[in-house]
Amino acid sequence: MIAWFARPTSVWWGFAAVHLYFMAWMASFFLNGDTFSDTEQYRQWAIEGYNPADLDGKISPWVYPVLAQIPIFAANIAGPELYLLVWTLLITALNAAGLLVLTRGKRRASGIAPAWFWLFFTVFMGYLSFARVEGITGPIVLIAVILAAERPVMAATLLSIATWIKVWPAAVLVPIVIASRKRVQMVLAGAAVTAVVAAGTWLSGGLPHILDFLTNQGERGMQLEATFSTPWVWLSVFNVGGSEIADNLAINSTEVYGPGASVAALLMQPLLVLAAAGGAALLVWALRKGAEREELFLEGALLMTTSFVVFNKVGSPQFIIWLAPVVIAGLTHDWQRWKVPAALLMGIAVTTFIIYPLFYTPLIHANPIMAAVLTARNVLLVVLLWWSVKRTVELGRRASRTVQPAG
Repeated sequence: MIAWFARPTSVWWGFAAVHLYFMAWMASFFLNGDTFSDTEQYRQWAIEGYNPADLDGKISPWVYPVLAQIPIFAANIAGPELYLLVWTLLITALNAAGLLVLTRGKRRASGIAPAWFWLFFTVFMGYLSFARVEGITGPIVLIAVILAAERPVMAATLLSIATWIKVWPAAVLVPIVIASRKRVQMVLAGAAVTAVVAAGTWLSGGLPHILDFLTNQGERGMQLEATFSTPWVWLSVFNVGGSEIADNLAINSTEVYGPGASVAALLMQPLLVLAAAGGAALLVWALRKGAEREELFLEGALLMTTSFVVFNKVGSPQFIIWLAPVVIAGLTHDWQRWKVPAALLMGIAVTTFIIYPLFYTPLIHANPIMAAVLTARNVLLVVLLWWSVKRTVELGRRASRTVQPAG
């Protein structure tokens, strides 16, 4: 039985089983002309258009970078009633492309176990990945990271495209640019993608809104699931100082309120920038010490991506999907070295699954058991960040010790 799981064909049977399950789940919605979770918002955008002036104060599609509008509007090709079906098929096709790259060629053997890890991860996170833009960007980032060592310019191109769909792939792009010998070509590839995106947006008349995604999040508070929201979650559980968990109807999110919460929300943006700058500086230091480049960009990508989650005042459950492509690529590169973050990520996925979709309503109502589950998930995220920082430092120090003195 164990031998069967080691065969390349077995992964595709697993892929079929997992994706048929989620197709059946989504069928319970789209057969009635309905959508699931955020795809309802996407369908509304596809029906009403991308001009904020036509939306009567509703949430604008420009809350995402402009290329997100391509899959959002493409999913409406068969009409609103089949929107969820087409959206699910789009993500399934992208996942299949990711699995193909993961298990072909020289990765035919080394990619099997990481592919199974991805499928088990999807079992828990599929309710989010099939209902969010992360389901589009996730497999694109996975393909890019797997190809980065061999084809860095192609990786930069894919990551730049993904960044113009959802910002988080920039956290993967930066470490690869730092570690690559072809960083100039990679920067030029990213600039070319940005130029094409800007030109297309200008021709479509949307250029004034192209950077709206940078400002649309600025006024929001500390979202319930964010790592730094944990103290206010517990203050709400014990009803301390008027603390509470409540909906922010203007942006369709659930946030924490209480003493100091607004100050924390104000400080999170600069704190995230400082964390990203510190991570980049650590990568440059390790590279100058002689760190092995492929391991450096993998560990650096995990460091930066986890920082984007831990120091983010939003902290939506789907953000956990950001971590999977890097860990899967890391397992392909060195299973033994990456089995610890893989175990941590699976624990994060399981606890996130308990939070959403299983018991999100009790969490909103400050249930202490669910507050404990959320706290455990957030602690695991911090431990994963600590692991990535520690490993990056070790990578630089180990390289420094192995450098032979001249002469």
